[in-house]
Amino acid sequence: MNDLPFELFVAFRYLLAKRKQAFISLISFISGIGVMVGVMAVLIALALMTGLQAELRDRIVGSSAHVYVFKIGAAGIEDVPGEVAKLKTVPHVVGAAPAVLGKGLLVADNDHQAFVTLKGIDPKLEGTVTEIGKALRSGSLDALRAGPEEPDGILLGTDLAGSLDVKPGDMVHLVTPDEIATPIGPLRHTRAFKVVGIFSLGLYEFDTEYALVDLSVAERVLGRPKPDFLQLRLDDMYASTEVAADIPRRLGEEYATQDWKTMNRSLFSALWLEKMAVSITIGLIIMVAALNIVASLVLLVMEKSRDIAILKTMGSSVASIRWIFVLQGLIIGLLGTAAGTAAGWVVIYVLDRYKLIHVPLDVYQISYIPFTLLTRDLVAVVTAAVLICFIATIYPSRQASKLDPAQALRYQ
Repeated sequence: MNDLPFELFVAFRYLLAKRKQAFISLISFISGIGVMVGVMAVLIALALMTGLQAELRDRIVGSSAHVYVFKIGAAGIEDVPGEVAKLKTVPHVVGAAPAVLGKGLLVADNDHQAFVTLKGIDPKLEGTVTEIGKALRSGSLDALRAGPEEPDGILLGTDLAGSLDVKPGDMVHLVTPDEIATPIGPLRHTRAFKVVGIFSLGLYEFDTEYALVDLSVAERVLGRPKPDFLQLRLDDMYASTEVAADIPRRLGEEYATQDWKTMNRSLFSALWLEKMAVSITIGLIIMVAALNIVASLVLLVMEKSRDIAILKTMGSSVASIRWIFVLQGLIIGLLGTAAGTAAGWVVIYVLDRYKLIHVPLDVYQISYIPFTLLTRDLVAVVTAAVLICFIATIYPSRQASKLDPAQALRYQ
């Protein structure tokens, strides 16, 4: 320790040496603990919110397209192969597929029923725009296209199949809002389907409400002569806003677009605001610890007024005296920050590795909270903690540097 700079050597001596006023040592210890707890809590909170955002984003993007394309003034997409080929010429677009959406009521043979969102898809193209192929727990997309004399196939979300109490091979009946005229009066249109598979996209909304059928079947059932829109997959999902704006410029103003960011803007804005609010609120712990550092250094200056006076009479400069107390506060802050960072990283790893925090699936769309600690968040928290601790040393160190040796030694 003798090789250390003078100011740092004295700062360590003041921290480690036994004092008559043990109370000051206790405050310094509490300050370090406070910084550690504050840093750890902020890191855990940031990792929690970041992990939640990332998981929701990945599941939303995996279960739906990056960009949706509509034709203004048209009843739907007329030339599907031509439009798909045209849209694939747009930069970043790697996949395109048509789709039809509608509402209906599914009724199982056991009299269980559920309202569903019916989606008509092209089994050959749908896998290029969504991750439905990876989400299949049983069955296949090709099974949607029934052979001669076979009932049309339907794929159900795992929770929807559970609420209907059906499994692959069972029959269900779809009732649509449109009516057909009969001699006895208007009747709801009903069509039988065979459950050919179960999928789980990981989003509550999709797994409890969506049912997939072949595109041509959906057009007939819902009375749509053409697909409603085209779905696009990009090589970079974060370029969706630029691609959505670029399509009308390249292909004409009759093309209207909507991207996944715009559709989920309110959700991610709320999550971002919650992340900032939680971080700021928990970050107040570090502020309280910084106030403890101020208190401990002020008391130390009062206790060491004689030592400070002697150092000044021996030739120590004002800047040197100031740095002794600045370094002492920084040592407390750095030790607390390092301990908090290490403890926070361990807690985050354990919580994420073993999936310890479970949440309501119907509220958060996921069954457990993943934790993701970004490097920039770690750097920001560590920097802010050290900066706060440094600011806390300014007032006590200035008071120490202004101490008059004559006044301090007068009654010694």
